[in-house]
Amino acid sequence: MNLNLSLTPLISLLAGILILVIPRLLNTIVAIYLIVIGLVGLFGLGAVNFR
Repeated sequence: MNLNLSLTPLISLLAGILILVIPRLLNTIVAIYLIVIGLVGLFGLGAVNFR
């Protein structure tokens, strides 16, 4: 059985939950999110395969 996880939706989900829980950190969370998504796109770490 193979389990394919995509990194981008997991990061988006985590960022959304953090924004809901701590709205004052919106700017910081958005900045970190954009940096991480940029690095994922740059280095091609979009999917992690578990076997």
